[in-house]
Amino acid sequence: MPKILIDMNFSFAEENYIKTIYHLSQAGEVGVSTNAIADQLHTKPASVTDMIRKLANKEVVDYQKYQGVNISEQGKKVALEVIRKHRLWEVFLVEKLKFNWDEVHEIAEQLEHIRSSILTERLDEFLGYPKADPHGDPIPDKEGKFETGPTVALSEMSVDDIGLFVMVANDDPHLLQYLDKMKIKLGMKLKVIDKVVFDGSMQISFSNETPVFLSHQITQHLMIRKVA
Repeated sequence: MPKILIDMNFSFAEENYIKTIYHLSQAGEVGVSTNAIADQLHTKPASVTDMIRKLANKEVVDYQKYQGVNISEQGKKVALEVIRKHRLWEVFLVEKLKFNWDEVHEIAEQLEHIRSSILTERLDEFLGYPKADPHGDPIPDKEGKFETGPTVALSEMSVDDIGLFVMVANDDPHLLQYLDKMKIKLGMKLKVIDKVVFDGSMQISFSNETPVFLSHQITQHLMIRKVA
């Protein structure tokens, strides 16, 4: 019989810290600073320092004073399990309960802490083993592996470049609602028509429809897989 994880020895707060440190390290930070963690979690650096000591004692992070925090291999496993549950629940909420993609993040933040491994595996099976969540983020499998490919922010593309819109790198509901308003959806093919040097705004044609103008504030969060 599959094992149910009744006690992973991590509180909800600890899991949130581990996940945050993982995300910051994936974004390129070597030695994640306590200030960066505090900013992400909207808390005080002193509180972060106390938690980091606890996590270091549990060997999920490596901490050196004045050198920041690095996540350990065990910490990565914990983070990826939490992320896996979060993204599977987002798929369930959108596909089965018909939530909009701008409504699911906060709910999934609560559901990601459910302990049962049986529930997670059956949810994955029920959903047909999805590879990505509603925002295009890859879903780790039960081994912590996930499929990803080279992407670039739309803001970094040049005039006449062509690509597929595959992921939103920001779950701000206002951004997602704006994309809905503009009828911009994942999987759409796009072409860069023009790019304004002054402010980085761009004119983009999605699926050969009438071109739309998007600000740099928006295009920096739209991840594109370039095609020939």
